[in-house]
Amino acid sequence: MGVIAVFEMQKIRSRIALLPGLLGALLLLSACAPGVPRSYVVLVPDLDGAVGQVIVSGPRGSQVLTRAGQAAGIDGNEVKAQLAGPKLDADFSEAKAAQPTPPEHFMLYFVSGGTRLTDESEIQFTAILARLKARGAQAIVEVVVIGHTDTVGSTDNNVTLSAQRAKSVADRLHATGLKLSALTLESHGEKNPLVPTGDGVSEPRNRRVQVTIR
Repeated sequence: MGVIAVFEMQKIRSRIALLPGLLGALLLLSACAPGVPRSYVVLVPDLDGAVGQVIVSGPRGSQVLTRAGQAAGIDGNEVKAQLAGPKLDADFSEAKAAQPTPPEHFMLYFVSGGTRLTDESEIQFTAILARLKARGAQAIVEVVVIGHTDTVGSTDNNVTLSAQRAKSVADRLHATGLKLSALTLESHGEKNPLVPTGDGVSEPRNRRVQVTIR
């Protein structure tokens, strides 16, 4: 799914509206490039580079946007110009500034059978703290911590162990004194492996806690 930006050429105010699966940005600007109408829709990629499809319909027709930079007038009129580079950077400046910081995902891995992080994940934990601090004291920050295990041991024991792993990470976050608006813990046991395996398999990538900052 791509990102829609709608630009209306007026002067004073701007707003951003969220649409299902898309970001609709309405900016009020005061100038327009040749060949681009005063009000238009342009399709740009998601953060991961994916571009979906958008249909723009109005009194002057219907346009299907499938390529990054493809545009249409909000009245359904075709726009032949391909929008990219400095033009989009300029038009998107206010929209980008107003967008919330996208979620960040981190993975911490554990030594088998317990709640001790691997040496590499201790370094990653430090990176998580740095990102939380970078959000700023005034930011509304929600952290979700989800514990997992591999398939070694019983299902019930692994549910308990995954909860212990999630709690150990949450306790360390609390101990830093960082102010969080919400901290949610979940334990999935061995149910959602990163690497599917048979029963009783010691898979390091499944012994993990996923931390999401949003």
